[in-house]
Amino acid sequence: MRTLLFFCFVLTLAPSCNRSKDKVIGVVPKGAGHVFWLTVNAGAEKAAQESGYTVEWNAPTLEVDSTRQKDIIDSMITRRLDGIALAPVDRRALAGTVDRATAAGIPIAVFDSDVDTPNRLTYVATDNRAGGRLAARRMGEILQGKGKVAVIGFMPGSASTMDREDGFREEILASFPGIQIVVMTYGMADRAKSMAVTENALTAHPDLAGVFADNESSAAGALQAIKSRQARQVKFIAFDANEQFIVDLRAGWIDALVLQDPYRMGYDSVKAITTKLNGGTPAPRADLPATLVTLANIDSPQIPPQILPAFQRQLTQATH
Repeated sequence: MRTLLFFCFVLTLAPSCNRSKDKVIGVVPKGAGHVFWLTVNAGAEKAAQESGYTVEWNAPTLEVDSTRQKDIIDSMITRRLDGIALAPVDRRALAGTVDRATAAGIPIAVFDSDVDTPNRLTYVATDNRAGGRLAARRMGEILQGKGKVAVIGFMPGSASTMDREDGFREEILASFPGIQIVVMTYGMADRAKSMAVTENALTAHPDLAGVFADNESSAAGALQAIKSRQARQVKFIAFDANEQFIVDLRAGWIDALVLQDPYRMGYDSVKAITTKLNGGTPAPRADLPATLVTLANIDSPQIPPQILPAFQRQLTQATH
């Protein structure tokens, strides 16, 4: 009997035996407070269910908290979940964590924002640089190629939003030399801070003609600043959306929204993991297109319904 107990104890120490009996894939977004991330979860849940897996969903409270995100992933590695899908807060800070998961034999799909290591199963994201260029072309069009513009970013080190900023700047420089980007600042995932830095930009440049905000939290704060000053002459373009943004688009406060497909982001990330676990070879990268939504096309049947906040809300309610 003692020999049998000792043998079972040794088995529990073996790496292959530490893996949970349940088939679980961890999904770790940057945060959980926005419908965008909940829609990612809905897509992840769908892909997991199709292959007999469940999703363990966990996220930092603050979207700038890379330390908390690392702790979450480390716990998943220790418990040997079957796979992990991660949207890294910071491309450098999470690189070592991704390396550790891969070294432990846990396939890790990176989505939304990239990480500075090749040791990932796949990268699923919007073509953010192209999305930034899309916003710049719209800005150039509505400003007729001239004027001062402010860019309200997310945070330094976030690969997805930095790509949007780079794409926006590149397109403005290449195609609209009469437009000056006079402010480039960050809201740090804080609406109040985003509002404050936008107010500073409006004060410093009374003739500011346009604002581009490259994520939902920055856009919410920037829009609040513009509305509080009744600055309807400032053309506003935002990346991502919520229900209020759609209302403000229809009311003329927002000129355009650059929208992603968070459902596919979650679905494709988890699908890549289950494909790998089932012996397949997923594509190393999936670039999802961004969609420019304006008052002219928001009700068009050509706009995919899953990218619109109201439909996203339905998806998240169905999931939970």
